[in-house]
Amino acid sequence: MRIVNFYARRTLVFQRMRSSKFLVYLVHHADFTDGWSLIQRFTFQSFIVMLLGTASIGWWVGEKIKTNVIKESAAATALYMDTFVAPNVQELAKSKSITAEHAQALDNLFSENNLGQRTVSVKIWSKDHYIIYSNIPSLVGLTFPNTEDQADSWHGKVTGEISSLQEAENIEERRLSADPLLEIYSPVQLNDTNQIIAVAEFYQKVDTLEAEIAKAQKRGWLIVGATMTTMYLFLIGFVRWAGNRIGQQELELKNQVTQLTQLLSHNKELARRVRLAAANTAALNESLLRRTSAELHDGPVQEISLALLRLDRAIDQNETCRLVNPNSRCNDNLPIVQTALQTALQKMRAIAAGLGLPQLDGLTLSEVFFRVVRSHEQRTGTKSTLIISNLPDQSTLPIKITAYRFIQEALNNAYRHAGGAAQQVRVKCKTNQIQIEVSDNGPGFDVTRPIEWEEHIGLAGIRERVESMGGLFRIESKINEGTKVIAILFLQNSGEYANG
Repeated sequence: MRIVNFYARRTLVFQRMRSSKFLVYLVHHADFTDGWSLIQRFTFQSFIVMLLGTASIGWWVGEKIKTNVIKESAAATALYMDTFVAPNVQELAKSKSITAEHAQALDNLFSENNLGQRTVSVKIWSKDHYIIYSNIPSLVGLTFPNTEDQADSWHGKVTGEISSLQEAENIEERRLSADPLLEIYSPVQLNDTNQIIAVAEFYQKVDTLEAEIAKAQKRGWLIVGATMTTMYLFLIGFVRWAGNRIGQQELELKNQVTQLTQLLSHNKELARRVRLAAANTAALNESLLRRTSAELHDGPVQEISLALLRLDRAIDQNETCRLVNPNSRCNDNLPIVQTALQTALQKMRAIAAGLGLPQLDGLTLSEVFFRVVRSHEQRTGTKSTLIISNLPDQSTLPIKITAYRFIQEALNNAYRHAGGAAQQVRVKCKTNQIQIEVSDNGPGFDVTRPIEWEEHIGLAGIRERVESMGGLFRIESKINEGTKVIAILFLQNSGEYANG
């Protein structure tokens, strides 16, 4: 019987490990490490892997040691025995039995010396699978089935294993020994040839051999255990060092993220304050313009009006003077002064009206757009188309002021440069933003060329007004294809400012 196949044994061991209560416990309770740190989980899991690996490798090394010790012992025993057995069985090359003299010599060999004391039984097999000689006389002449080890020996191989004595031929061995025995098959050759004339089978006690195997396996286990423990300690040390380094870097990164978050929050606050300041500035500017408009109307305009009234009286007196004295020139320049004052008064009233905004607080967005478009039509005598879609009813005062001034200035430019041809105001709202487009069908210009903003003070002003509110401003135009001025105002920014 050959030594049990190593791989089959290994498979059996792993099957037992998988079915063991310990592994079942680990599988069902593996979630107890959820609260552990990464290093703690790695230390525990690698310890389990190290134990399993040490057990597997140690078992494998032990089996290899056991196999090698058995092979070495079998080879040494076979060589030693061959020096005594072979000379006494040479006649088997021509005969099917050995002489009584040679049989007695073999009996003496296995009964008198130390080798005989350790040898439980000896069998010499013929090619016909029956026992030619045995130190147990009852076995001589018996026939047993051929075994794999015996067949290998007939091909010149020496085989050995610790037998559990379960074969049919082990009847006497089971009677003589309750313990397993070292079973050795050795070919017997004809002198000076390679011809195998018989196969010798020996059964020896394994007490000494088992002690040697246990000692060698213990040494192997110690080496494997020390090696795996050293590797485990080095690995854990490296992982802990790497974990501490990663922890430090993670802490530094968190600190940097915290600082960046604080800076971002600070920048957002600054941006909010800038937008609030811009909105408040717009409201203050409109208040200042309204006050300036009122002061122009109540001050210089009233004075000029009074001067015109007095001038009318002077002109009447001048007419009386001419009737009395036709040859007298009687203040001929008075009509000229009257005309100049009237013209100046009209312009100052127009300036005052343009500087002041109507009260927008109580108006909806739609009403604001209608008001500015109708005011432009009345002032210029032109027609403008207003298209509104998806517009909310209410917004903050800065948004209303900015939209009003944008449309007012854009329509003024359309009237000034395009003669008011096909003036159109299109307003639409989507995703919390208002897009306002003011277009005309005038001569247009090349937007790829730099714009001389000094020549377009009004456009520059509304551009700054829109961008100060966090909005977007752009101009689209082509020669002979008209001009379109676009502003986008964001409603989410406007919620930070108070009305009025």
